[in-house]
Amino acid sequence: MGQSNNGGAASRPLVSILLVAYNQERFVADAVRGALAQTWEPTEILISDDASTDGTYAAIESAVRGYGGPHQVTVRRNEINEGISAHLSRLAAMACGELLFVAAGDDISVPERCERVVRFWLAHGKQNDLIATDLIDMDDAGVLHGRIAPDDLGAYRSLPEWAAKRPYVVGAAHAWSRRLFDRFGSMMAGAAAEDQIMTFRAIVSGGALSLREPLVRYRRGGLSGKRTPASVGEMLARFQRGNRFSLAEMAQLQRDAETAGLGGAMRAALATQQARERFIRAMFDARGMGARLALAMGRHEVKPALRLRMLLLAGCPQVYAPVLQLKRMLRKR
Repeated sequence: MGQSNNGGAASRPLVSILLVAYNQERFVADAVRGALAQTWEPTEILISDDASTDGTYAAIESAVRGYGGPHQVTVRRNEINEGISAHLSRLAAMACGELLFVAAGDDISVPERCERVVRFWLAHGKQNDLIATDLIDMDDAGVLHGRIAPDDLGAYRSLPEWAAKRPYVVGAAHAWSRRLFDRFGSMMAGAAAEDQIMTFRAIVSGGALSLREPLVRYRRGGLSGKRTPASVGEMLARFQRGNRFSLAEMAQLQRDAETAGLGGAMRAALATQQARERFIRAMFDARGMGARLALAMGRHEVKPALRLRMLLLAGCPQVYAPVLQLKRMLRKR
């Protein structure tokens, strides 16, 4: 679909857009149109559905049907749901561009996004491995609100700086260098998102920079949105899912740090968080209140408030039912 100049000349590097979608049939057509409208050439666009259970894939096919523009377009879908980190890794392995742009299925890239980022990257001699931009807050109806300005990544140059205060990042506005992915390889399945992982990789490699221009319309309330759980069961499932995501992300960060020769420093940086998350998993895995009480009494490296909370959450979760009901009532006001 369309043609691409694959010469890869130094002055006009080929870029790849990695557009990942999952259960976003209402919004994905706008995301696709944003990718197709990019002004930079040469561009390849990889659009992939992560085994959606709704009409997302059909909406993608409809949005690209009849496209005759300059970009090379590939549409595909996974047979099973892989999750964001593994899904993006799959597309990155397929991509040929020097810069890989992340695009979410419910956001919209402005037409100049790739061009502005590429020119910024070229102006810095292609040295940096991640370029982040600002975003525009967009609600469910597509109405635009204020500007979203993540932390300035240029201020982070080492693991200690990253560990002291992890930057606020939004992966949907990131572009990675091809060499960054080649150095560290695919991300392991299981992490909820790739943004902090890829940011760390860049900081300990060629560096990361922020382009302070709002080039992505970022839809609030999407897959990353939060809402009050409808039941105690849902609250528990969400809490345990977050625990699994956190453990998977830490495993990935540790592996990447080992690749960068910083394994010991990363173990020290993650020690407190690992103790917390491993304690949470152990509390859910424990059988019976006696075993949970013994865990809570013995894990002195974990704060007492968390030990008490996990005793209630894992052992007597129904005590949270009135809290959830009150939150729902307050949200309706």
